[in-house]
Amino acid sequence: MKTASKALGILLLVASVFGLGFFLGRSRQLPPPPSYELAPPAEPAPPQPPIPEELTGDERRDIDVFRRASSSVVFITSIAVQRNLFSFDVMQIPQGTGTGFLWDDAGHVVTNFHVIQQGDRFSVTLADQSEWDAKVVGTAPEKDLAVLQIEAPKQKLVPLPVGRSRDLLVGQRVLAVGNPFGLDHSLTVGVVSALGRELTSPIGRKIRDVIQTDAAINPGNSGGPLLDSSGRLIGVNTAIYSPSGASSGIGFAIPVDTVARLIPQLIEKGRASVAGIGVQVSPTLDRAARRAGIEGVVIYEVIEGSPAEKAGLEGVRVARGKRVVLGDVIVAIDGKRVRTNEELLDAFDHVGPGRQVKLSVIREGKERDVSVEVVAM
Repeated sequence: MKTASKALGILLLVASVFGLGFFLGRSRQLPPPPSYELAPPAEPAPPQPPIPEELTGDERRDIDVFRRASSSVVFITSIAVQRNLFSFDVMQIPQGTGTGFLWDDAGHVVTNFHVIQQGDRFSVTLADQSEWDAKVVGTAPEKDLAVLQIEAPKQKLVPLPVGRSRDLLVGQRVLAVGNPFGLDHSLTVGVVSALGRELTSPIGRKIRDVIQTDAAINPGNSGGPLLDSSGRLIGVNTAIYSPSGASSGIGFAIPVDTVARLIPQLIEKGRASVAGIGVQVSPTLDRAARRAGIEGVVIYEVIEGSPAEKAGLEGVRVARGKRVVLGDVIVAIDGKRVRTNEELLDAFDHVGPGRQVKLSVIREGKERDVSVEVVAM
């Protein structure tokens, strides 16, 4: 009996010491979580050394522009996800690298479409070397532009100031910032060597009004900013002309006026609106018309309720005996000749939605002018 009483006493002592309330018919009270001291905030980046006074004014200005722009320029890594046919394991295969820049403090990053074209997953490395997963928000392959987004603190996101490209002059000083060959934040300096160039986009459409520069643009610079001497964005570096693949002194950038018009659309809707009047065309008909000596764009079909229908334009129709009869053939817009569907699309894109244009059309051998509104299709 004494032994049993002694054992019960030991159990009660253990219960009181360790808080095992269930021995006494009570629910267990969990101990409060341990308290931890917060880690001190990360130290800010060391201040930049002062710019020596003995440098020339141009050198001091270039250094200042590069320092300010570097916080906005990012490094983009594109990765393709593939499944091994034998093991069925999912593999991540690097597809390449490129450059981009911060458009706003919401984490939107602008780059070239061809930088992300082959990838399934993307990462963005900021100037402080922090790396962030990125998602594709919108693309405009016809202009070789794309927008990614990262979820980084706003204090890390420094957007570039946006300038204008319509006022550029040949001979004007420009600076290109990027990550050529994977090298971090490199600067090249040159001038605007030509304006109004054309490039072919990844899907074959022509990109008009492209800026040509002799600032060295190498592989990895794609998607990076072209800046004026004040550090404002005037273009997106996109291509070089070089048989060897390295810079040959001829680089190209998409003008910022095009970028500023399209990027808000890509952020909002994921794609850019196409300017038009509500007609469908056929490349086959275009080729047949050219063989018949007709220089213009054949309207295949007019969309119901469109500005083209309201203007009285007509498409192809089938007459008796299944004979195909042409309707209207567009030969000029505002007095400028158009011969292909691509030229027609470029003309509407240049005018933009909300404006009236004068179409010169031919029907049954007679030419006439028609006023029609360009809208976002």
